[in-house]
Amino acid sequence: MLSFPLVWSSPTVETLAAILYVLLAAAVTVDVLLKKSDVRGALGWIGLVWLAPIFGALLYYLFGINRVTRRALKLSRLNGTPVHAPESVKPDTAPNIALLSQASHQITQCPLTGGNALTILEGGDAAYPQMLAAIGDAKNSIAMSSYIFRNDAAGQQFADALIAAARRGVSVRVLLDSVGIGYLFPQIYYRMRRSGVIAARFLHTWLPWRMPFLNMRNHRKLLVTDGSLAFLGGINIGVENCARLAGMNQIKDVHFRVEGPAASAVMDAFARDWAFTTSESLDDECWWPKLEARGNACARGLRSGPDADIYKLETLLGAAITLAQKRIRIVTPYFLPDARLLFAIHQAGLRGVCVEIVIPATSDQHVMDWAMRGHLRFFRHIRAHIIATPPPFDHTKLCTVDGEWSLIGSSNWDARSFRLNFEFDLEVIDRDLTQRIDALIDARIAAGKPITPGMLAAEPIWKRLRNAAARLLMPYL
Repeated sequence: MLSFPLVWSSPTVETLAAILYVLLAAAVTVDVLLKKSDVRGALGWIGLVWLAPIFGALLYYLFGINRVTRRALKLSRLNGTPVHAPESVKPDTAPNIALLSQASHQITQCPLTGGNALTILEGGDAAYPQMLAAIGDAKNSIAMSSYIFRNDAAGQQFADALIAAARRGVSVRVLLDSVGIGYLFPQIYYRMRRSGVIAARFLHTWLPWRMPFLNMRNHRKLLVTDGSLAFLGGINIGVENCARLAGMNQIKDVHFRVEGPAASAVMDAFARDWAFTTSESLDDECWWPKLEARGNACARGLRSGPDADIYKLETLLGAAITLAQKRIRIVTPYFLPDARLLFAIHQAGLRGVCVEIVIPATSDQHVMDWAMRGHLRFFRHIRAHIIATPPPFDHTKLCTVDGEWSLIGSSNWDARSFRLNFEFDLEVIDRDLTQRIDALIDARIAAGKPITPGMLAAEPIWKRLRNAAARLLMPYL
């Protein structure tokens, strides 16, 4: 009687396995040659699938297949939501910033709107009360999107406010990232749905071959009430964002309140995501009121993500670095720019531009910390000041150029934000707001300590090896 192991080691099975291996490796090779633009990445994938039978093809399926084109095509078919955008204005600013604005228009194909007022909200202690008040005061419509929406004291407050709004007749739409809220049992999501709130999960599926959560997430944090008052930034919904609730476990972050025509850009980003997820077009007047001027800032919305908007964020940041003449300031929790942005930073430093990059001394992800330190070792020839801020972990995302231009929103400086996440940022041209943001950056720099290439080179060899190995994960961090 033939034993089970011998069946699997028979010549027939071995032949079939060899044929399967060759077919899978050949199929992956063809896909890589036709779709991968990066030569080193293409060579890596081809080598992996031929040297690691079956397993290499599985890894490519999970991490390497370009789902971007497929998602972009599906989104374009649902892209019937009209863009309710006011006319573009020309900013009264320095020539290099005006040129940057022109470049941004070409990149985004979105107007620069005037007459906006922006308020900086530091942490959930400042942002949550204003957001909850806006939800409570809403008369016609509420659109809310969040990556993380926890079932804790903070999340329950927002859920209660949204449920109450829906019950008093306000049109409420809530879009939550499926991974960010807990893929399997998101209790806060189910509670809102049971209580009458129209809510949806972004890119949620139970089919294993259609699960895109490994690569694509909706990282946007948006709130628009009555189509006229908007909030955006980096703050998720959870007690960790409030000092009064989290204590020593607080996460520092910054959010922004937006009033004026730029609120329509925030609403437009939400409406596109909602149409993509649910096929419902939010085209009623309650979502798109006529917006009057509320301030003096010029602002433009920037959608980025693994669809038709891919590379827009990277391209705009590259243009900002290239056109800077005096100073570039970057605050980000995760700093892993690719070679192109590194080159732009290097060139800016050679031109005499002051480049300041503020990162947390310790983030919320150990592997990210190791990868960043491994990446910063290659800054030894780049003229940039790297400052590490002490705990608590700073999740803030800010960028300013020459005291006149700012970029605010949800994007980090890593491959996930540049190419894998759906993000939303607001480009603002306004000296007053940029001065206020620079003051926040000044405070972080004053509290931080510099990181130099010499310090990183002096670390023990085991740390340098660990950091260098973690850096290899850059495309997926």
